[in-house]
Amino acid sequence: MIIENIRIFRGNGFEEGRLCTDGERIAERACGEKLDGCGLYALPGLVDIHVHGAAGVDCSDAGEEELQRFLDDELQRGIAAVCPTAMCLPEAQLLEMMKTVGKHHNGRGADVAGIRLEGPFLNAERCGAQDRRTAVPGDSALYERLQQASGNRIRIVDTAPEIPGNLDFIRRISPEVRVSIAHTTADYDTAGKAFQAGASHVTHLYNAMNPIHHRKPGPVLAAWESGASVEVICDGIHVHPSVIRMTFALFGDDRVILVSDSMAGTGLPDGEYLLGGQSVMKQGARAVLKDHPDILAGSVTDLYTGFRKAVREMGIPLVSAVKAVTVNPARIAGIDQDYGSLETGRYADILLVNENLEIQKIIHRGKVI
Repeated sequence: MIIENIRIFRGNGFEEGRLCTDGERIAERACGEKLDGCGLYALPGLVDIHVHGAAGVDCSDAGEEELQRFLDDELQRGIAAVCPTAMCLPEAQLLEMMKTVGKHHNGRGADVAGIRLEGPFLNAERCGAQDRRTAVPGDSALYERLQQASGNRIRIVDTAPEIPGNLDFIRRISPEVRVSIAHTTADYDTAGKAFQAGASHVTHLYNAMNPIHHRKPGPVLAAWESGASVEVICDGIHVHPSVIRMTFALFGDDRVILVSDSMAGTGLPDGEYLLGGQSVMKQGARAVLKDHPDILAGSVTDLYTGFRKAVREMGIPLVSAVKAVTVNPARIAGIDQDYGSLETGRYADILLVNENLEIQKIIHRGKVI
């Protein structure tokens, strides 16, 4: 396929030109069907590295049929690759999730580009909407069992560094997997030690952690000084727009990742849904635990909607926002050789969008869907 008359995202800006595809990949040249892009923007398919579910599906207990429904829904929303994200759950359930998600390779819907363990290695005091009863200290043996069950597809592991033994846990696993600070009571010094030990990312920045204080700067500024990457939930609920703008200004658009943190109720009417076995009430763009309505329970905003909101409502520059949902998450997950850009050799995952960032065409692995 040859896609002509488009404005192509090239990492730090857009250039007018054409894209060629050869089979599933972007190629330098091609001879075949021509598609007039009518001056549309060409963006890489989005990459969501923190997502628990959507379309009525909770990835933590989904069978193959449910997982496929979730992946089909993600692709229809412009998300080409996802890291289904585990929570604080019993080991048996985690192992089952690793097996189901790890063996998924059928090429339909969004790609499973890896798996993320948001739980169980968290601080029970800051578990938020997760089940604190199943939070455990960092356990290398448990991690290895989960990694083996997944077929070595775990790419990101979250943990709270202040728990005794967790700094050693970070040292042991960080050479082979991305480690992120999450659901933590860590202060500035402890967070700094975690980054020195090998952590290099922060999960849903500002949420489930100590805030910035002028005498107690906390993990946010430890991350800034360490060079770590950070992710933010851009649903307009979890983080105020002014703080989103501050985050891009502070960390720079090479270190910020937008994530959905979406759960099963995403894309569905208001009502009751499950997140890791816990009842959640969805009302509009807000989801809370049914029994604790003061606790946010993930997001019900998909990543493309969050990206569009960041640009059109929060004042994030288009190039910066595109990087935060494509190039940056692909790099953090270690999948940038295949995803996150429109360079030759990457998968031909292409979104053609208009000036209002409304999707006009979705191309997945070289096929218009």
